[in-house]
Amino acid sequence: MKLFRFGSPDNERPGVMLLSGRSLDVSAFGQDYDETFFSSNGPEKLAEWLKTNENACPDVPGNARRASCVKRPSKIVCVGLNYAKHAAETNAPVPAEPILFFKSTTALVGPDDHVVIPKRSEKTDWEVELAIVIGKKATYVSKEEAFDYIAGYAVHNDYSERAFQLERGGQWVKGKSADTFAPLGPFLVTKEEVPNPNKLGLWLRVNGELLQDSNTDDMIFDVPTLVSYISQFMTLLPGDVISTGTPSGVGMGLKPQRFLKPGDVVELGIEGLGTQKQTAVAFT
Repeated sequence: MKLFRFGSPDNERPGVMLLSGRSLDVSAFGQDYDETFFSSNGPEKLAEWLKTNENACPDVPGNARRASCVKRPSKIVCVGLNYAKHAAETNAPVPAEPILFFKSTTALVGPDDHVVIPKRSEKTDWEVELAIVIGKKATYVSKEEAFDYIAGYAVHNDYSERAFQLERGGQWVKGKSADTFAPLGPFLVTKEEVPNPNKLGLWLRVNGELLQDSNTDDMIFDVPTLVSYISQFMTLLPGDVISTGTPSGVGMGLKPQRFLKPGDVVELGIEGLGTQKQTAVAFT
């Protein structure tokens, strides 16, 4: 299934896109896409509910705003330098183990919402990433069991303010957590529709120029490795998001470096998971 959320920020609701392409409002199911939904086998129950309730569900207007496909997870865990070519472009050594950092959940927005350049920012950067959404509580999970703990996948743009990240004490979370710095969606595509998340094309354009163009098969640490590894250090809860790293082509790695300014348009997507489009605006 392709799960999405829609509506104004103060009235976001759950939706489903059918194989036919029809988008349904499934508010009547009674659950949003949050920790409770995933921990109670929500995707399976929703699929069963739709068998008898599909025709009663209203259509979602085509012009409806898309929200983050997951309602406020307990955490967003990000992986740094997980593509060999990206490590090379930033002159960083290939990590021996996954580099982990957090991104504030208050950064979550819809896939087509504006990205707001923070106050005093001069180095706001882009990063197309595959996001994993956890389906059930995961603690000390083996690599062989990892896929059992995944609900699905989504597109994530891991926006980063590089000066805040690298020049303000070396704590990456400060450069990753500004409001609007985590567009997620348009869909959470459930795992049965993504047979091999380790081989998906992903791309990003700025003002129409293709800057990131890669495949998840270039990841240093693949999807099951990341789920297993992170679960050795913390409990992953249903609905939690793991952002798996970005390929080469970020603004920091270009020569000369380029960063976003108001009016710039960022478009990105991942094979089978949908596309996003953000316009950069100044903080007001």
